[in-house]
Order: sequence, then C-alpha cells, then structure tokens
Amino acid sequence: MREWQLDQTYRSTAGTVRWNSLGQPGQEPVVLLHGTPFSSYVWRDIARTLARHHQVFVWDMPGYGQSEKFKGQDVSLAAQGEVFTELLSLWDLAEPTVIAHDFGGCVALRAHLLHGARYRALALVDPVALAPWGSPFFRLVGANAEVFEELPPALHGALVREYVGSASGPGLHPAVLDRLVQPWLDTEGQAAFYRQIAQADQRYTDEIQDRYGEITVPALVCWGQEDTWIPPVKGRELAARIPGARLEPIAGAGHLVQEDAPAELTGALLGFLGRLR
Repeated sequence: MREWQLDQTYRSTAGTVRWNSLGQPGQEPVVLLHGTPFSSYVWRDIARTLARHHQVFVWDMPGYGQSEKFKGQDVSLAAQGEVFTELLSLWDLAEPTVIAHDFGGCVALRAHLLHGARYRALALVDPVALAPWGSPFFRLVGANAEVFEELPPALHGALVREYVGSASGPGLHPAVLDRLVQPWLDTEGQAAFYRQIAQADQRYTDEIQDRYGEITVPALVCWGQEDTWIPPVKGRELAARIPGARLEPIAGAGHLVQEDAPAELTGALLGFLGRLR
C-alpha cells in the first residue's frame, strides 16, 4: 500500500494538526473530513483520485491519527468545529466543497451553521448528524473511560481491532485494519482512544439538527446500506431535512464506505462535483 503522510502542521486551539494538500493549487478546492475513531487515511485513494482535477485538503483532527494527542485535550465535536473553521482561514478557502464522513459530518455542519463557514457544496457520508447516536458499547466506554484506559495493552489492542473492524460490512483488509488501529496502540494513543469516546456528547448534534433546513448549498447524502453503526434510515431522514439534498444509497457497504465500496463512493462524489460546474 502506498504510504500516507501528512507533512504540514498547524498549531490549533486544540493541539497541533497534521495536514496536507494534493493536486495543483488554483484548482477547485475540496476538503475531506474523517470520522471517529479513524483518520484521513480512510480517504487516501479517493483523495488521490479527486486530486486529478481538484486541490484536495486532508487533515487529521486533534487527538486523531498523526495529529497531537495529550492529557486533558478537548477533542469534542465543539472543539473540532472550531478547529476546522481555523483551518479554512489558514488555507484561505472562501467556499470549498466539503466532503465529510461520520463524526466529520457533524464537524462540517457545526462549522457551517454555528461558525459561518461558507461552502460551495456539501457531501455527507454516513454522518453523525441526527439523534439518537452512539452504540451501547460507545455509551459503556464513555461512562467508564478511566477504567478502560487501564486495560492491559493486549486487551486494549484486541478491543480496538474488534471495534474498528465492525465498521466494515464485508470486512477490512488486514493491512488496512492494522493502519487504522496503529495510532491508538501506544500509551498515549490508548488514553486518547477513550478520551475521544468520553467526550462524544449528543448535545453537539442536538444544537444544530433543527437548523438543517437552513442549508442552501448543493448537498449530497451517501449512505452504506449495510451500516450497523448508524442505520440507513438516518440517511433518508437527513436528506429530507436538507433542502434539495440528493440521497445516494451505497449497496453492500457498511459504515466505512470508503473501504467497503470505494469505486461506488468515488463515482457518486465525482458525479456530484461534476454537476457543480
């Protein structure tokens, strides 16, 4: 597999962020947002494809992937929305097209609705956007994060592998699974894994979900039809709340659509971007 490195840094209000851009400067900008407990790595192949005709910006949120992790760090949806707004200013992007997955969907929506971030268009892929969300496992860990932080490394590693693997419908390639869990396996990463779950609070979507009718930019909602983390019915509900939004069901894909059906998702995104011209 081709290496995936983020070689740029930005000192945000929530810690140092690692980021990169692909494609030629001056092309129409596209920004990709990852979800939890993932990183920009899940966008690697789609980012490279989109970069043929767009300047594509990728980043790992504070507390995730290659970005900084530290005790006491604020990695909540509120903090990430503010950091994303900072990055758009850093990159001097007035109206990019934003494509966001899972937790990143809420980050993009909060930046747009609460912080005035302007988009040319918005594509949401199995996003965290509507209550209720959070599995029984997620709630158990969130209520007992300090206990889980003390798990022996081998047990912690097995738990993370099982949890991340469950995001895929057909199952992840072993090398992909290894790469996705790697940031969470050292001492710093183990604490960060449980920290981000402990700070996941539904109030951050409750604050905005009644405002989705205010979104006026072209919108696409893609949803893996085998998603066991967030049921596909949420995709239909979300698309109905955003004026003019188009719903694109992705057959055979679980929550990690980028890994389960990359060709189908790329095709849907390219079609969406093509209609903006």
